[in-house]
Order: sequence, then structure tokens, then C-alpha cells
Amino acid sequence: MTRIAPGPWLRTCALVATAGTLLAVVSGAAHLGTTHRLLAALVAPPLAALLVCAWLAHRELVPAVLAASALFTAAAALPGRTAHVALAALSLAALLVVTVQAFRGERVPWGSWRDYVTLTKPRIMSLLLVTGFCGMIAGARGWPGTTTAAAAMTGLALACGGASALNHVLDRDIDPLMGERTKRRPVASGRVSASRALEFGLALSAFSFVLLASTVNVLTAVLALVGNLFYVIVYTHWLKRSTPQNIVIGGAAGAVPPLVGWAAATGNVTVAALLLFAIVFVWTPPHFWALALLIKDNYKAAGVPMLPVVRGDRETARQIVLYSAGLVAVTLLPWAWGTAGLLYLASALALGAVFIWLAERLRRDITPRRAAFLFHYSLLYLALLFVALAVDTVVL
Repeated sequence: MTRIAPGPWLRTCALVATAGTLLAVVSGAAHLGTTHRLLAALVAPPLAALLVCAWLAHRELVPAVLAASALFTAAAALPGRTAHVALAALSLAALLVVTVQAFRGERVPWGSWRDYVTLTKPRIMSLLLVTGFCGMIAGARGWPGTTTAAAAMTGLALACGGASALNHVLDRDIDPLMGERTKRRPVASGRVSASRALEFGLALSAFSFVLLASTVNVLTAVLALVGNLFYVIVYTHWLKRSTPQNIVIGGAAGAVPPLVGWAAATGNVTVAALLLFAIVFVWTPPHFWALALLIKDNYKAAGVPMLPVVRGDRETARQIVLYSAGLVAVTLLPWAWGTAGLLYLASALALGAVFIWLAERLRRDITPRRAAFLFHYSLLYLALLFVALAVDTVVL
């Protein structure tokens, strides 16, 4: 039986891991201490992506990838120079085997570029990038530098896109049950195989870490990775199908981008940055529950315990009002803490007043039209709020 060859994304990971290990071996032999340690650290993400993808989709690669990973880890753990270099060289040899194996097998169509763009959920990503970018401006108290800004936003986009692609893989069983919108998604419809989407998501996630750690700072890379893993493992894999509080807790993943932007500009995370995290965290439930009211039948058909399915429309609308009021209170904290001025305060109050009004109007008369209006306004609300913060920081 002819085996299916890995796709371009896994092969790219193999090539990057092999090239990085080669450079690490050369730099170690040349006594380039700091450079050697940096190169060795940057090999870990693509190597981890290779290991996960091999285990889940290409078992024929597992022995060589496991050997490369074990040898690489042993080389990092042993202080002796001779043993260190020897083990790293053996790891390189194992990765060469992995790379050769990754190019063998039957080639199959891997889908159109439009489908891969769809896998990244660009509309969701755009809002995350806005909050990340504005968080970066607020942290820098101005422009952080073109190189830093470009690298940070590219790395954040890769992390968001990778997480979204992995979400498509994990939700491929329920997407066909949730209406035409999700039924037509690339993985659910079969246009892109689950293994190709898995490779794509893991590759983007790995390259995000490599880019951010090498061009911005390690803290930024770690935060982006934490947000990625929280969304994929904690929210999508666990919370989404187990509790009506799924989006309350899972909203932490979408609240990470402002921290990523702040860390990219400053190299740290302060109370002011955590306040931005809190804003997005509290914004997520009323935003998402408004959508859930519109498609609750789809969630019910898929067995997803969203709040309207479990507690009903009236309780959901009541919770939306409570969270909306809490959201407005939280948005005042940056001003109270002294990190935002009057322009931001006026914007937060005006935007928040409309949010509460729409939420209360929905509570009094729960209709699809009012739920849709609140949902779409909530998107605009968050974008405008963070833009106001960034402008306030620069102007005042």
C-alpha cells in the first residue's frame, strides 16, 4: 500500500529544523556561545511541530523524529563539549532522515490557497491584530519602530492563523452539523484533508515562535504561544463541548494579543497591560452570546452547550446585560490607573453607553435582529475602543 506523502507545511518544518540544527552544530563547534544557544532554542518549535504532526498523522516518521528529539534534548542537557557536539550531530543525522522521508510517498492535492487563507479565519484575526497593534502603541507610548511593529504583527498573525487552522481540525466533526456557514469550511467539506490542515496549523504556530523570539523578544513569543495553546487545547478541545461557561473561560485566549503587543514594545507585562487583557476578557461573553442567540439551534444540533442552549434566551440576555455593565466598568480602569487620558475616557463612556443600551434593548425584546445588531456593534466597539486608547497615548 502506497503511503501518502506529507504536505509542504510539514516538509518546510523538517527543512527548517534540519537547517537550524546544522547551524547550531557549526556555531557550537566554533565556540559562538550566545549565537549557538539562540540557534538551538529556535530549533525546538519546528521540532515540536514535527513530533506532534508525525504522531497524529504520519506515524512512519515517528521513530526518526523521536530519535532526533531525544538526541537534541540530550545534547542540550549535557554540559560536556565533546558529548554535546556529538549528540547534536547525531540529532542532525536523524533530522536528515526525517527530511528525506518527508519527501517520499504519493503526492496528493493539498487544496487551493483560498482554502488555506480561510483556515486562518482572517476576519477574526483582523480584530485580534487591531487589539495587539494598539496594545503595542500603548506600551511604547508612541511608535515602537517599524521593524519591531512589522515583526510583532507578522508573528501574531502567524500564531492566530495557526490556532484557527487547528480549530478547524478539531471541529471538523461538528462543523457539518452547524449550518451552511460551517459546513462549507475547508476541512469539514473535505476540500482540505485534516492532516494537511494539521500540518499547516502546527507550522504557522512554530514559525510564529521562531520569528517573535529571534526578532522581537522571547516573552512576546511565549505569550503568543500560550494564547495559541489555550485556544486550541483548553477552549476548543475541552471547554467548548463540556460547559456553558466555555466562552467565559475560553475568552482568555482572545485577550492575549494586547499582551503580545505590549510585550513586543516594552519587553515586559505590567498592570497596565493586564488591564487591556481584562477588557477583552470581559468583552468576549456578551459579544459571543449575542451570536449564540442567533445560531443556538446549530449549537444544539452539534451538542455544544452554549448558554442559550442550556439556560435559554432570557437568561442569556440577562447575562449579556450584566457582562456589558461590567465591561464598561473595566474599560474605565486604564484611565483610573493613569495610563490613559480624557480622550480614551470619553470614548469608553460613549461606546459603552451604546453597548449597554443595545444589550438592555435585547433583554426587553429578544429578537434575531437585535441580537445581530448587538453582535456586529460589539466588533466595532472593541476596535474603536482600542484605537481610542492608541490615539490617546500618542496625542496626549
